[in-house]
Amino acid sequence: MHIAHCTYETHADTILAIFNEAIAHSTALYEYAPLNTAYMRSWFDSKVAGLYPVIGAFSATGTLLGFASYGPFRTRPAFKYSIEHSVYVEKTARGKGVGRALLEQLIVYAREQQYHLMIGCIDADNTASIALHQRFGFFHTGTIKQAGFKFGRWLDLAFYQLTLDTPVQPVDG
Repeated sequence: MHIAHCTYETHADTILAIFNEAIAHSTALYEYAPLNTAYMRSWFDSKVAGLYPVIGAFSATGTLLGFASYGPFRTRPAFKYSIEHSVYVEKTARGKGVGRALLEQLIVYAREQQYHLMIGCIDADNTASIALHQRFGFFHTGTIKQAGFKFGRWLDLAFYQLTLDTPVQPVDG
């Protein structure tokens, strides 16, 4: 397995399929309806515009096994050093270290880009994602009870954070 950057032209269809599988069969995304190619175009455009990485984990044969990215946590200026990240793994590749490899590389990029706080917003029942984040030192900072409703039940949204040793010299403005 190797990690590389993803592009809209080459990887959007596979990323879309991974997103839509998660929407249909899990609470990893609090969405009801499948996403479409227009959404993917906008999603990739926002990542490029914000200089946010979109990375993929690839098999030896080049199959995309999962992807990860981050973006702004909130849009207010004082949040400029905080990012919210996501890691998604194709269903047949789960439990094989793909998520670990992707999250590890996201942390590297976040440090390189001088972010200070990585935030994971995780469905409280997603024990695999919680365990993955805890392995990297993320800790639970709170849960919003009944934040979402999907599959006929209320969903609790847990927040996990990792505080980085960057930026070297944070500034206002």
